[in-house]
Amino acid sequence: MADFTQHDLSGSTFQQVDLTGARFEHVDLSGARMEGVAFNGAVLHGVDLIDVDIKADIERLTINGVDVGPLITAELDRRHPGRVLMRPTDADGFRTAWDTVEELWTGTVDTARALDPALLHESVDGEWSFIETLRHLAFATDAWVRRALLGDPSPWHPLDLPWDQMPDTPGVPRDRSVRPTLNEALALREDRMATVRAYVDGLTDEDLDRKTEPVEGPGWPPPVSFPVREPLLIVLNEEWEHRLYAERDLATLTP
Repeated sequence: MADFTQHDLSGSTFQQVDLTGARFEHVDLSGARMEGVAFNGAVLHGVDLIDVDIKADIERLTINGVDVGPLITAELDRRHPGRVLMRPTDADGFRTAWDTVEELWTGTVDTARALDPALLHESVDGEWSFIETLRHLAFATDAWVRRALLGDPSPWHPLDLPWDQMPDTPGVPRDRSVRPTLNEALALREDRMATVRAYVDGLTDEDLDRKTEPVEGPGWPPPVSFPVREPLLIVLNEEWEHRLYAERDLATLTP
């Protein structure tokens, strides 16, 4: 195994690197930027967490003996009252959640329409542009609803945009250079949102625990069987989080 004792690696880039089980002692990570990094099962003792910004999926995170996950969830729910609706447990709850998604995104799109169209292709702090966000949400719907739930092995639209770290997959588009207009991106987006609407409108409580049929062929997700509720919860989470990111970045772009 590699040994980096007393090495100066400041400014280095680690991309698609496996550090599972690695040991860090007296390491300076000040100013480091980490995206798409897994800390599952990590142990951090004697660390300084000062002026640190963490955006993460958090479960069973213990800091100084306190499980902070429930505290963070409660505070985010307090700040964003609609957030709790994104964790429905029955069919009516999923319909209410999608009602909320549609209503909130209508306001966000109205904000975007008021901006110079060129700004909708601008990245803020390295994040997706507004147009790219719409394209990614179309991909999420295609992956988790049209493929995983409806069984279409190749539901992709040329404007679909997977997450950046997804390996190139035959048949799955990933064109970061194309610059569709807002109306073009919204046409795809509205079609995919209508697909979700039709699905949840026909949903029953009994459906939620029914297992999907694995979908063979290249694409995402892999050929695995899911309880119906799982892909739907993933879509709700994608919709909720990416709208918050979009609102944040639109506020930065607003003159």
